[in-house]
Amino acid sequence: MKIGILGGGQLGRMFLQNALNYPVEISILDPSPLAPCKNLAHQFTLGDFNDFQTVIDFGKDLDVIGIEIEHVNTSALIELKKMGKKIIPDPEVLEIIKDKGLQKAFYAKHQIPTAPFVLLEENEPLTQHESFLPCFQKLRTGGYDGKGVLKINSVDDPSFSAPCVLEKAADLQKEIAVVVVQDQKGNRKAYPAIEMVANPKYNLLDYLLCPAEISDEIQTKAIDIALLAVEKLGSAGIFAVELFLNKDQSIWVNEIAPRVHNSGHSTIEGAFCSQFDQMLRILAGYPLGSTKLKGTSVMLNLIGEENFSGEAYYLGVQQALELENTYLHLYGKKQTSKGRKMGHITLVGNSKEELLPKIDTIKENLKVISKS
Repeated sequence: MKIGILGGGQLGRMFLQNALNYPVEISILDPSPLAPCKNLAHQFTLGDFNDFQTVIDFGKDLDVIGIEIEHVNTSALIELKKMGKKIIPDPEVLEIIKDKGLQKAFYAKHQIPTAPFVLLEENEPLTQHESFLPCFQKLRTGGYDGKGVLKINSVDDPSFSAPCVLEKAADLQKEIAVVVVQDQKGNRKAYPAIEMVANPKYNLLDYLLCPAEISDEIQTKAIDIALLAVEKLGSAGIFAVELFLNKDQSIWVNEIAPRVHNSGHSTIEGAFCSQFDQMLRILAGYPLGSTKLKGTSVMLNLIGEENFSGEAYYLGVQQALELENTYLHLYGKKQTSKGRKMGHITLVGNSKEELLPKIDTIKENLKVISKS
C-alpha cells in the first residue's frame, strides 16, 4: 500500500518512526529541504502542499493521502478524492477546521458547547461589537501554537483587520483535550482526557498530564463531547479536541485539530497504542488499537531558549535520562530559535505526585541552546 502524507515536520517524523514497522510505502510532500521527515520516508518530494498541481502530482499514484498539517490545498484533495483516492481526513472536513469561523458555525449547528462568539469580516471595526468586550480575537485562518490570537479589552487595543472570530473568554479552571480516533468504517474510540499547562511566555503547551486531574464525571463528559464532535464531522481520522473546563464545571470546545497532535504525544509510551500507530491503522484500513493507558504520564515540550539562535545543541540530556522511565524525542530540526518546538520528553509512572518533581528537575537541567 502506498500512503502519502502532506507535511514533513515533527508529527510526520514520529508517524514514520512507527509506520516503518508496517508493510506500507510512505511518501512525504514538504516545502523544506531540511524537513525532519526527509531521511526517513521511502519517497520524499520537495514541494508546496498549498499548490494545487503539486498536490495532484504527488497524490495521483498513491492509494491513500493523509496530513500532518491542516493548512494544505483542500481543492486538490477534493479533486484527488474524485479520482478515487482515499483522503483522510475528508477534505470537506479540513475546509471546516481550517477556518475558525466555519468551526464555530459547525459547533452551533450541532449544539456542541463552545464559547459565545461573533464573526467579523475584513476591516470590520471593533466599535460595532463594543458590548461583546473583553474577549479574544482569533484569525479565521492561518493561526497555530498561540499565533493569530489577541486579547481585546477595549476598542482601542491593537486588533486584526483580517476576517476573524471574537470569542468570549472562558472562566477557566483548566484546559483539557481528548484525542478521538475514527476508522474508515466509522468505529470511534477516545483516549482519556489530558490536562494541558501553558507556557505563558510563548503561549503554547508547556507540559501535559495524562490522565487529567478531574473527576470521573467530568472525564466522561469531556469524552462524550469529543466523541459527539467527531461523529458530526463524519470522517475517518485522528482528531484532537481541545476543551475549556470552566469553574462552573461546564465544558466548551475550543477547537479541533484534524491530525495527530501535541496533546497526544504521551501516548507513545503512556498508552498501549500510540496516536501515531492509530494514524497508520486508520490510513491503512487496519482495526483501531486500544486507547487504554499504561499508567500516569507527563509530557514536557522542549523549546528553544531565549537569546539562542543557530545550530541546535542539547544541554543536560545526561541528567534528564538518569531519571527512571524517561523518554527523549528530538524532532530532527537542525536550527533552534526562541520558542521553537525542538522535541519533547515523556515520563511514565504511577502518579502525578511522582512525576511532576521530575519535570521540574528536567526544566532546570535540559536546555535547547545553540552551538555558537
